[in-house]
Amino acid sequence: MEISERPQTEGEAHRSRNGGLDALRAVMTLLVLFHHTAITYGASGGWFYHEVMPTGSLSSNLLTMFVATNQAYFMGLFFLLAGYFTPTAFRAKGSAAYLRDRLLRLGVPLLVFGLVIGPLTVALAGLASSHAFWPTLLTLWHRGRFIEGPLWFAEALLLFGVAAVPWLLWRGTAAPPPEAANAPFPSNTVLTIAALLTGAAAFTIRLWWPVGSNWHGLQFGYFASYVLLFAAGCAAAAPRWLERIPRRTARIWLGVTLVSLPLLPLSAVVWPPGPAGSSDGGWTIPAAIYAFWEPLVAWGLILLLLAVFQRRYQHLEPRWQQLAVRAYTIYIIHPPVLVGLALAWRSMTAPPLFKFAVTGIATCVACFLLAGQILRIPRIQKIL
Repeated sequence: MEISERPQTEGEAHRSRNGGLDALRAVMTLLVLFHHTAITYGASGGWFYHEVMPTGSLSSNLLTMFVATNQAYFMGLFFLLAGYFTPTAFRAKGSAAYLRDRLLRLGVPLLVFGLVIGPLTVALAGLASSHAFWPTLLTLWHRGRFIEGPLWFAEALLLFGVAAVPWLLWRGTAAPPPEAANAPFPSNTVLTIAALLTGAAAFTIRLWWPVGSNWHGLQFGYFASYVLLFAAGCAAAAPRWLERIPRRTARIWLGVTLVSLPLLPLSAVVWPPGPAGSSDGGWTIPAAIYAFWEPLVAWGLILLLLAVFQRRYQHLEPRWQQLAVRAYTIYIIHPPVLVGLALAWRSMTAPPLFKFAVTGIATCVACFLLAGQILRIPRIQKIL
């Protein structure tokens, strides 16, 4: 996932960078692949290909809980990291070069995916329904279909980056004063208020844009946390808060996460899914629980991961460096790879959880290898 300036070569990667944040970005990218694999094999959610539709089976419920937990925090974490590196990039380049860079590194992959990779993935998935690949692909191109797919993230990040420019101009291009590094980390009271406001905003937004509805690939029902976390990342840049998370704060919020996690499945038992009990949006108790459940789960997981990865991965080994460099490319190319691998053995009978594990691992390996070859293309590294 594109969240910061990528090193020019794998061999030079991360010498002066935060190895923990790069490793976390890489692992979260692989989690995106497993997230979409889970939807392929029975979890609720939108994706190009569903081999197993959501049911009330144990495997489907487990995969749905896996997906719901991911959704609560992992894209928000990407936006937090993106915001964290935005002020530094703006100061280094100036407004014009910063905007050109955003258009190049976010706009170009979005266009390539929307016009080429997305339609190709749709046509590939159509093979499962006996739709011929080339006629389907040509029809999509003839109709001018633009398919954002997971590149909605690049679309949103491009919008966020442009929207941040007035604030960045107001702050100026001077380096933050030394005393900024001593600014105290936000208190638990501040974090609690932020979580509650995020939940209230999500619940309100979903009255008009329920979970699952989208506009040009953007699901506004999730944007309350995305906007707040991107802004929080920008604010955290000068005091470098993400690099000095108090252990006590991380432990407290991990406890909040562990207490909150069971509330969502319990609410589904008490209020079974249906028109009167939808958690996607509306004036329903499940919708309220889901809206507030997400930030209460997210804050603990985000703080924990930031703290643990930076302690564990201060300096990256060569394989980790390669994964970090290839992460954005892996994110872009994974849909057709995942769909193709799932289709390759769809006729074989196996438990959904087994297929989820095998296909997920195979997709990660295949995308890692393919991304390495793509990044050998001359000048492609200026984009990826």
